[in-house]
Amino acid sequence: MAGRIPQHFIDELVARTDIIEVIGSRVQLKRAGREYKACCPFHDEKTPSFTVSPDKQFYHCFGCGAHGTALGFVMEFDHLGFVEAVEELAARAGLEVPREGGDAAAARPNEDLYVALERAALFFRQSLSGEQRARDYLAGRGLTADSLTRFGIGYAPSRWDALIERYGSTPGERQTLARAGMVVERVEGGTGHYDRFRDRVMFPIRDVRGRTIGFGGRVIDKGEPKYLNSPETELFHKGRELYGLYEARQATRNLARLLVVEGYMDVVRLHQAGVTYAVATLGTATTPEHLQRIFRLVGEVVFCFDGDRAGRAAAWRALENAVSEVKQGRQLRFLFLPEGHDPDTLVGEEGAQAFETRIGDAVPLSDYLIGELASRCDVASVDGRAKLVELARPLIQRIPSEVYRELLTAQLASVVGMPASRLNELIAASGNVAASAPSDGSRRSMPRRPSSGPGLAGRANLVRQAVSLLVHHPAAASAPVDLEALSMVERPGVSLLLELLTQLREDPAANQAVLLERWRERPEHVSLSKLAMTECLVSDAAAAAAELGAAIARLIAEDTPSRRLDQLLARARETELSDPEKQELQALLRARGGAGQPAK
Repeated sequence: MAGRIPQHFIDELVARTDIIEVIGSRVQLKRAGREYKACCPFHDEKTPSFTVSPDKQFYHCFGCGAHGTALGFVMEFDHLGFVEAVEELAARAGLEVPREGGDAAAARPNEDLYVALERAALFFRQSLSGEQRARDYLAGRGLTADSLTRFGIGYAPSRWDALIERYGSTPGERQTLARAGMVVERVEGGTGHYDRFRDRVMFPIRDVRGRTIGFGGRVIDKGEPKYLNSPETELFHKGRELYGLYEARQATRNLARLLVVEGYMDVVRLHQAGVTYAVATLGTATTPEHLQRIFRLVGEVVFCFDGDRAGRAAAWRALENAVSEVKQGRQLRFLFLPEGHDPDTLVGEEGAQAFETRIGDAVPLSDYLIGELASRCDVASVDGRAKLVELARPLIQRIPSEVYRELLTAQLASVVGMPASRLNELIAASGNVAASAPSDGSRRSMPRRPSSGPGLAGRANLVRQAVSLLVHHPAAASAPVDLEALSMVERPGVSLLLELLTQLREDPAANQAVLLERWRERPEHVSLSKLAMTECLVSDAAAAAAELGAAIARLIAEDTPSRRLDQLLARARETELSDPEKQELQALLRARGGAGQPAK
């Protein structure tokens, strides 16, 4: 449904959302007094510096500076846009997201792409029913009608304009199809567009919500390339997406493990056999983004590769990307199939039970890392063992888990015949040198530190104090203050303070998170979020209201003489002051500290 999400619904959703439940379902939290702590999911660390406050409904990492509400966490952690994150939390709360009139394109800028891709998926499914050759090919690969339906498999006709003819009758429709990666603009030999996918079996690629974001197409007969994927688009990023992840989550509510294979057909055949936790990368090596997405869902991943040279090379690339994701509670293993087999053929030949047994016997990352590197060295010689250590050193140093790193070092020490403690010292020492002087000449990134935002910068002042009280205790806005007198104060940040007070009086916020989400699209959101990270010494709303009233009263009292002084100085530049005015000006100047000269 198009249209803007009403602010009152976002307020209600944030107020009803428990940030501990949201973050706790993705990160292992431990209670620490009135708050919860964990190792930050946004950067590698040994000592937990990530805190979540159930009172504030706010999280903050003291190491990297990451912070926000439950809604902000879902956006950052799950790589979702604002609307998608709202819909995710709403589904969790059992709420239907309402829409109100407005600019639909502004509310959902990619809606036209989703519609175009869903239409294409429907067209390909319909085309499959009329193409016997494609149906025979899929039947020959062992796919059942149920699997074709479950994965939405279709067929792209062997024509240059089949999709364009169906859904690209206007220039705008053709442009949308081009943005979605479904048609290609002619560069040479004429104008117009042509279909990207022709005479191919089509596998729709879906996001975590089941929406089609791209396609993979396989040739039926001989031809190159054998597989053709959608190009990178606003919706589709090959290095982030996993084919079959949506179907795996649909098949098993509480996934414990994911099996990463290499092909679309492998995924479909494994699911068909009952191994419903299989997913595939999309023609790329397994990336850190893939692994981060996987480990948000499960604690174990098994990489499955063919046993040939290409499979071994792909496995090693996966390991190189995986070592930086080895953390507490995560398990990575590697499964190599007999040469000449892939998951598709092997599960069809021996069945799911035998294949599950192979998965259970998969090699742990530590064994594979040391075994593969040892195969490249002559470990019977001193030189070979020294080479093994040098090959393993940079990989071990990238492992963030201190416990796993030391255990892996001990395992390596037993292979090279060194005391584990001494080898650990050598690897740790070289790691410290490398950390202090990056080999690539680049600057190391430093932890982000909270800084003052626009309008509230510099030393602490009364305006900042008042705004901070409202951020921490929105109910303090009920304090009796003279808004008219405050509006006359000319200091940086007063306009923000006035708007906060007016807004919270007209529409109270249930907590800090609700207040912050109202300002998400405003430039001041940065400043307000920074204030939310600071410690507030006032413990309850009543005390905060008293403090707020006193701060604003003092602000007005301090500003009135200053404003009167400016008025008299301006008047003196234009005309002769009366004697009482001169005396008043002299007194105000003395109070300020003698600045300026009295008018004559």
